[in-house]
Amino acid sequence: MSWVAVNNQRVELNGEESILAVVRKAGVDLPTLCYHPELSVYGGCRLCLVEVKGRGVVAACHTPPEEGMRIHTNTDQLRFLRKMALELILAGHERECTSCSRSGTCRLQELAERFRVDKPRFQRQAPAQAVDDSGPALIRDPKKCVLCGECVRVCAEWQGIGALSFSKRGARMSVSTAFDLPISETSCVNCGQCAAVCPTGALVVKAQMDAVWQALADPEKIVCFQIAPAVRVAIGEEFGLAPGHSTTGRLAAALRRLGADRVFDTSLAADLTVLEETAEFLERVEAGERLPLFTSCCPAWVKYAEQSYPEYLDNLSSCRSPQQMLGSLVKRYYRTELGVQPDQIVMVSVMPCTAKKFEAQRPEFATAGIRDVDFVITTQELAQMIREHGLEYTALPEEPLDEPFAVPTGAGIIFGVTGGVSEAVLRRAYEVLAAEPAHEVEFTEVRGFEGLRSCELTIGDRVIRLGVVNGLANAAELLREIQAGTVHYDLVEVMACPGGCVGGAGQPISRGDSAVRRRRGVGLYLGDGQQKVRRAQENPAVAAIYERWLGAPGSSEAHTALHTVYSHREGHRSEADAVCVRNDTVRTTA
Repeated sequence: MSWVAVNNQRVELNGEESILAVVRKAGVDLPTLCYHPELSVYGGCRLCLVEVKGRGVVAACHTPPEEGMRIHTNTDQLRFLRKMALELILAGHERECTSCSRSGTCRLQELAERFRVDKPRFQRQAPAQAVDDSGPALIRDPKKCVLCGECVRVCAEWQGIGALSFSKRGARMSVSTAFDLPISETSCVNCGQCAAVCPTGALVVKAQMDAVWQALADPEKIVCFQIAPAVRVAIGEEFGLAPGHSTTGRLAAALRRLGADRVFDTSLAADLTVLEETAEFLERVEAGERLPLFTSCCPAWVKYAEQSYPEYLDNLSSCRSPQQMLGSLVKRYYRTELGVQPDQIVMVSVMPCTAKKFEAQRPEFATAGIRDVDFVITTQELAQMIREHGLEYTALPEEPLDEPFAVPTGAGIIFGVTGGVSEAVLRRAYEVLAAEPAHEVEFTEVRGFEGLRSCELTIGDRVIRLGVVNGLANAAELLREIQAGTVHYDLVEVMACPGGCVGGAGQPISRGDSAVRRRRGVGLYLGDGQQKVRRAQENPAVAAIYERWLGAPGSSEAHTALHTVYSHREGHRSEADAVCVRNDTVRTTA
């Protein structure tokens, strides 16, 4: 068995690709600022330096281990070099720690404290650069950038977009957009994964907390909140609970104490999505037209398709996302039961996703200038509001959500994890295609966290081919294969974020820990299994909504309230004046 010595402790080698992996295997938390376990190695921060006997000082992140190496991680020379590296990084960083939204979760702040760099000797030399808050989802502050390159790599490697890149050289080097355009005028899809991996406050979520507080304080407004499925299994992390621990009841209690008038479950709207999307899918399968059907729940994926693959917009499901379906139902129908006008209702979505902020502002989702969803706050933002209000989250009682959007099925809950939308649709489609009830509720063939997976299912006398993708770079690869004719699918689920919504950029910061995303996903599957009803078509609340307001899945009333149209974005026009406009000549929803 091959081995190396780490601080005189023998460590067996078992396929580790870098000294960094071996050192961490030995239980030593070697500091890094630019390293991310799911991205390519950059080696720019020089904090992971180690001493190797016979070689001297090397960067652990990109140096492979070799049999018999003797590695030391905490010599006098290494401590000196790390502190020097931190001081030089801080010299190019705007140190507004007390007012920075990442204070307390900033990796640079943590390392400076850990290595006692409390009085940096070097004055800031970086040129002043303006803050870019032009988009609806993100704020980019170049003054806080430490040139770790994680945002550049995640945008290129996970999403295949490359909206950010390094520009200039030497002391003038910076991370920027092409031609220094505002982020809203680039190919950015607002997924926010750049902010999720940024170790400092250079890229953060654009908050809407103040606007929500104002709405809650207005006695003339009825403020309704909706909670996305992935939020319930993640927000507890902000208060010391384990990832995957569902806290739906506490969420309802917290929101009411913040001042919410109604608290709804977005998962119930996901049940509606299942019925509408399955009806659309079966219609296309029967006709053999416009296949594969691509899901449309992820707004980052929708914008990516509009920009880069307009030829497939006709294959995109016309269903609105569950967020927009619920907003539409509340503003169109439920407000009449409350006896108020649409502008008196404020719909606030609590989402794991930053792209939902962009989606809510699209003109497709407004009637007479009134948005179906007024504000979108992330899991992080809601946790901050709870702390600001002084609530002890873990001590709150469990409270029910509000009817008529309170009790979803298990199918609606698993929408928050990659493969969940496909499985929820299969639970309905199987019964129609096989002309018999499904013997199994679970379709584990579509489960998993790989970036691109596929399977075939024989249902009745048909073979249904499914593709499940997370990460837009993987979606692009799949689309190229479809274009080349090397693969065929009937249904393709696409989510932009790793692991699906559980890995959304608005979730609690996990620093690239894929195990955290998996535990959140497991939490959703546990929630599915605990529901009395697990098929969307068996939800009595959904049946009542159709009977009361919509008629039947696929009806003209349902299309008006629950469907939409998308069209090609020529170039990458700004969100302010060039968000896609409705173009019924491109594709109808009927």
